[in-house]
Amino acid sequence: MKRRTFIRNTSLLGAGVLASKISFAAAPADFPIVRVAAGKRHFQSKSVDAAIQTFKAKVKNPELCWLFENCFPNTLDTTVYYKEENGHPDTYVITGDIDAMWLRDSSAQVWPYLQFVNEDEPLKKLIAGVIFHQTKCILKDPYANAFYGDPNKVGEWKSDQTTMLPGVHERKWEIDSLCYPVRLAYHYWKKTKDSQPFTEDWKEAIKLTLKTFKDQQRKSGNGPYHFQRETLKPTDSQPMAGYGFPVKPVGLICSAFRPSDDATIFPFLIPSNFFAVSSLKQASEMVTAIFKDTTLAAELTKLALEVEAAIQKYGIVNHPEYGKIYAFEVDGFGNTYLMDDANVPSLLALPYLGAIDVKQEIYQNTRKFVLSENNPFYFKGTAAEGIGGPHVGQDMIWPMSITMRALTSSDREEIKRCIQSLQKTHAGKGFMHESFHKDDPSNFTRAWFAWSNTLFGELLWKTYHEMPELLKA
Repeated sequence: MKRRTFIRNTSLLGAGVLASKISFAAAPADFPIVRVAAGKRHFQSKSVDAAIQTFKAKVKNPELCWLFENCFPNTLDTTVYYKEENGHPDTYVITGDIDAMWLRDSSAQVWPYLQFVNEDEPLKKLIAGVIFHQTKCILKDPYANAFYGDPNKVGEWKSDQTTMLPGVHERKWEIDSLCYPVRLAYHYWKKTKDSQPFTEDWKEAIKLTLKTFKDQQRKSGNGPYHFQRETLKPTDSQPMAGYGFPVKPVGLICSAFRPSDDATIFPFLIPSNFFAVSSLKQASEMVTAIFKDTTLAAELTKLALEVEAAIQKYGIVNHPEYGKIYAFEVDGFGNTYLMDDANVPSLLALPYLGAIDVKQEIYQNTRKFVLSENNPFYFKGTAAEGIGGPHVGQDMIWPMSITMRALTSSDREEIKRCIQSLQKTHAGKGFMHESFHKDDPSNFTRAWFAWSNTLFGELLWKTYHEMPELLKA
């Protein structure tokens, strides 16, 4: 199934299981069981199940308890495939309704479970398996964003003009595809002190990541990557023979596509360049500590500092209302695109990714801009308000953006409003969706989208620990 396929509420399939259709104003006692039955779950974690029981025992809002039980384990219940390959854990993770593993999504989907790994050995092995599988994917093709579980399967995109290999689902070059695996690996290593997943192959993947980033600085030509697709959707292809619009080589890294899988307009995508800086620094720390390779570490750090300086020089603009803010995309020639997209990395999500201090003045100015109707993809309707993007279209809000707004806020009332908004807009299904119409939550896309589900679960669990009073009925 193609990523753009819309799964409307006309289907009764919610998160891969047959769900009862309930009214939007259903009484708490009427919340149906929509979580997949225990015997059919792909993976069961004692620590995640214990967290669900704790939440249900302590939180007195029955609908939030129902949503947490459905959403938080959704990745484990329905999307992970664990095995062992030559003594290594190996975990293939689909997105939900698409049988393919995005490097971004798979990292983000298991991220909230990292906090439990030291008390849950099977869960620890599962996440180590994600790192192992991602390493194989990167070594196959660092420019691909999504892969099949079968390494020999031929991709479905027959019209794509790019260098496709067996096992590759889609070859849209996105900076964040190489950042997310580093983020997951770094925090796994920090949490567990376990270096077993970090083999010589993993180190080679880091070297290839570095090379790819340098090539896409485009200091000496366009580099090896190009992509065009025969399509009616211009956001699914790149102009100029597949290389995108020209850039001035100023030290930033080109990204042909955004984390939404939509084409960039100006190839220097600022949120993803921020993410690259933090990922390069994390990789440098790891290769120093694990492999004692100070030469590689120095190269990683050098690139991080170069990109970081270029962001400050070329990625900041003076907005007439908000002052200095970060642009979404630039080209190095002085052209900028001011917007934000719901997908992560976004400008809004930079503190969540550890890429910037949430209190930084320019970030706070940028946050005010992206959460206003001055952002062309901020939609405000009768049902909710939030950020969307070109991927789904006009007036379609992504629950992920509302969740991310709460995760990057310290304002109790703002967090409470975000949770209440998500509670009111799941259309009675008990799961988060890819997007919904600003005036009609029953008009939604993708009934089974595990990243959005798990991210919402992460927000609820964090709020339970830090501000439990916000979860009252």
